[in-house]
Amino acid sequence: LGTFVSAFTVLCGARTDLPDRHMCCVFWLNIAAALIQILTAIVMVGWIMSIFWGMDMVILASYKEQGIPQQL
Repeated sequence: LGTFVSAFTVLCGARTDLPDRHMCCVFWLNIAAALIQILTAIVMVGWIMSIFWGMDMVILASYKEQGIPQQL
């Protein structure tokens, strides 16, 4: 959401790192970056959750191998 907000602040006259570009071009670049961030956030959350589930499986398997009772 912050990238969307920054896109609209460019239209209000905020300074950018791309002084040779027109403000509409910078606006659309920020909108594209915001959309890409939103779309990849779903993938990243799934990827991170799969890592945690894998860690849990390894931990539970090591408990079972050692004969330690496990609580769910």
